[in-house]
Amino acid sequence: MKEMNSLELEKLKLDLSIKAKNGIDFIISASVIWFVIAFIWTLSYSSYDKSVLTFIVGGMILPLAFLLSKVLKTNWKVKDNPLQPLGLWLNFAQLFYFPFLVFILIKNPDYFIMTYAIITGAHLFPYAWYYNEKIYAIVAGIISIGSMVFALLLPIENMFFVPVFMSVSLLILAIVAFFSFKTKQNI
Repeated sequence: MKEMNSLELEKLKLDLSIKAKNGIDFIISASVIWFVIAFIWTLSYSSYDKSVLTFIVGGMILPLAFLLSKVLKTNWKVKDNPLQPLGLWLNFAQLFYFPFLVFILIKNPDYFIMTYAIITGAHLFPYAWYYNEKIYAIVAGIISIGSMVFALLLPIENMFFVPVFMSVSLLILAIVAFFSFKTKQNI
């Protein structure tokens, strides 16, 4: 197997960043879904029921991202780029945290939304390297820490602010990632 030098690696990352438009289809999709989740957490259901509804609604991120990829003309598969499959693996990595999420759902569903937000936010961190975009690392930290702070400070009936915070954070990430893509595209 041919060894890759750092210049070749940076070219491959730039290729992914431009063709996938820094993953904005997924980020916008997630922002919309987290806004819907915020609405769910305003309902007068039990925290357990809201958590189950959150899981169900969360499953709509992928189909919505696929639809947005058609509208935004992003590429999910960048042929001839050996780094492309890594994006999918980075996304699947968050699934290994789901046993903890299920534990919270069963033992303390009041904090399910905080836990889900932390897992989702933290999983963005490696995309800072993948797309060569520091904003992913910054937002991953802000979401993870911010979600915990909100949960510590808010009464249980106001936990809907956690997904509102998540949605707004993702929207900011999408905007910054889009403008960065435009800059890279013009290089």
